[in-house]
Amino acid sequence: MSDDQATTPPAGIGELTDRLRQGGYLADRGLATSVYVAMTLGRPLLLEGEVGVGKTELAKVLASVFDRRLIRLQCYEGIDTNQALYEWDYARQMLQIRALSEHNLADEAQVDKLFGPKFLLERPLLTAVREGDRAVLLIDEIDRADDEFEAFLLELLSDYQITIPEIGTIVAEAPPMVILTSNRTRELHDALKRRCLYHWVGYPSAEREVEIILIRAPEATETLARKVVEAVNRLRQLDLAKPPGVAETLDWVATLNLLGRSDLDPRTVQDTLGSVVKERDDLEMVLDHLEEIAVDG
Repeated sequence: MSDDQATTPPAGIGELTDRLRQGGYLADRGLATSVYVAMTLGRPLLLEGEVGVGKTELAKVLASVFDRRLIRLQCYEGIDTNQALYEWDYARQMLQIRALSEHNLADEAQVDKLFGPKFLLERPLLTAVREGDRAVLLIDEIDRADDEFEAFLLELLSDYQITIPEIGTIVAEAPPMVILTSNRTRELHDALKRRCLYHWVGYPSAEREVEIILIRAPEATETLARKVVEAVNRLRQLDLAKPPGVAETLDWVATLNLLGRSDLDPRTVQDTLGSVVKERDDLEMVLDHLEEIAVDG
């Protein structure tokens, strides 16, 4: 694919689906439609769903196939605007003040320069505004941030601009592609949802999950892929605290390939279970159901 083709927006949902597939991502019709509308209208897209179903991966692949810069803001409890927006480089400012003082140059004009672009440390949100439509901004796991930070995002997602008192207002020439993800550890506020398009990313069908394996792990045989998907779906039917997502399915396939295993008998399941089940209580439950999980033949 040429650079011009990579940066050209998709002409329709079918083309978008094809380009995502070229990047190793299989999007169903509903997800592809949501992404296409978000890209065309310049709207943020909120993706909710279980852990490991490909929400974060979608943003990475979009950046890759459309030749845009991926800018990731990983949310967590206690994140504040300085870590997301910008900070002043206080260490360099102090060195500059010391140098000015030694040369008796610390007048008001020189001090004002301390709060200029030279000393500004850009964080993900400011960088995304500057990059505009040359970027994909991934605001990952927004549900882990607190209410105050969520409220702070509202203006950014509405106007794509940031005001820095010492410098002025920086406005995106064109909106970046914005993907927000949530694992629903808490409910997001309606004000945030109103600013976004929305799509729920569920577990793929068995056939689609087999296809995902064959694209992402081409060394795997179709027979092994089908066995793993069948076993994973049996795991998802158990009352696990953290059912395995597609990411765990791929981990399991990679482990089995590494060990040269082609069957999922009870012994193999037990030996490789740490690739797909990652909670102690869940492990104990699965060990009690090994015969039910194993795929014979």
